[in-house]
Amino acid sequence: MTYQCVLIPGDGIGPEVTDAVRRVFAAAGADTVLPKETIDSILEHHYALKGPCTTPIGGGFSSINVALRKTLNLYGAVRPVRSLDGVSTRFEDVDIIVVRENTEGLYSGIENTITEGVITSIKVATELACRRIARFAFKYASERGRKKISVFHKANIMKLSDGLFLRCAKEVHENEFPQIDYEEVIIDAGCMRLVQDPSQFDVILCENLYGDVISDLCAGLVGGLGVTPGANIGEENAVFEAVHGSAPDIAGQNLANPLAMLMSGVMMINHISDRHQDESLRAAGARIRDAYNSALVAGEKTRDLGGSLGTKEFADAIIARMSQ
Repeated sequence: MTYQCVLIPGDGIGPEVTDAVRRVFAAAGADTVLPKETIDSILEHHYALKGPCTTPIGGGFSSINVALRKTLNLYGAVRPVRSLDGVSTRFEDVDIIVVRENTEGLYSGIENTITEGVITSIKVATELACRRIARFAFKYASERGRKKISVFHKANIMKLSDGLFLRCAKEVHENEFPQIDYEEVIIDAGCMRLVQDPSQFDVILCENLYGDVISDLCAGLVGGLGVTPGANIGEENAVFEAVHGSAPDIAGQNLANPLAMLMSGVMMINHISDRHQDESLRAAGARIRDAYNSALVAGEKTRDLGGSLGTKEFADAIIARMSQ
């Protein structure tokens, strides 16, 4: 079958890494058509692959990423983080999934100037969203044979908002998924434990801001944002994206690493194949994954990972391995 999804190239290095992913998809026989429409197209086709988009700091327009998640109700962010053979880091055998509530918390964007020099930011937590993301995380873990969920929080200080998040997670665990181990971890202590020994964690569940920080921290354990994919999932729609920035300083120079976006594309392929029970599409995703894994082991890497290949050449290497 042929499936349609929306392509959002982004800006900065986005068009370059997007083009590399399109070429690999075509070579893998993943028959996905990628039109350029955005919100209306995502609502129609339900799936999107998005390149990095610039968000101004301290002013300018609002985050495109946040707007997409809120508009499409993409409440569950999933960031798999695993060690890759051929990418040397301080740790080995890291295999963590960060699940992040994607619509509330401080990222609700409710800020007010009280008086000159005094600004408030409001953290939003609703029982509906807290329970929904907890159920999402436990279901995701259960379907993938994961054994433990660690809920990162700061309920010792934010007793109401983070307290609600904890209560919902604990109730979902006790009433629906008692077979999965469960722990509650104060986030500052959890960060220390992560950098001491990441192997003690399996699935980490966080509210919005914490999940943003923790997913980047975990990416640093395996080589950085250039080797970690991301997904934003709702009931009907899903957007898959490279979680790194748009890096305008190297745009157009054939220096960007397309691996994170390619890995996100494989997540999209697997997501579509799960929903439609399409094993041929899943096989195409597996061919891409096996090809980039073997390329990394052989030293065919971009410069940020210690190799010498450009964006285009890395895509060429993966395509060549799929044809072997």
